[in-house]
Amino acid sequence: NQHTVSIKEIRLSLNIDTHDFDTKVNHARRFLKEGNKLKVSIRFRGREMGHPEQGHAAMRRFAEALSDLANVEKPSKMEGRNMLMFLASKPAKQ
Repeated sequence: NQHTVSIKEIRLSLNIDTHDFDTKVNHARRFLKEGNKLKVSIRFRGREMGHPEQGHAAMRRFAEALSDLANVEKPSKMEGRNMLMFLASKPAKQ
C-alpha cells in the first residue's frame, strides 16, 4: 500500500490571540501525526504589509511550538500578500 502525503494548510493572522494560536498549534500537531505536510500561511492586510518582520516572528514562534514534531521544510517567505512556510513531520526514529 502506498501512503499519499497531503498538504494541510493552517492560516494565521498577525495579531492572533494566544489561545487561538494554541488551538492552531494543536490542529497542526494532529495533521503532522497523521503524516501530512503542513503549509502555514499569514495573509497581510492593509498596513500590515509594511511589517513583514512581525510575520516572520509569528512563523518562528509557530515552528518552535512544533519543533518536537516537525522540521521546517521551507522557511517563511513572502509571496504577494501572503507569507508561507512549509513544515514536514520528523522521520520516525529507528
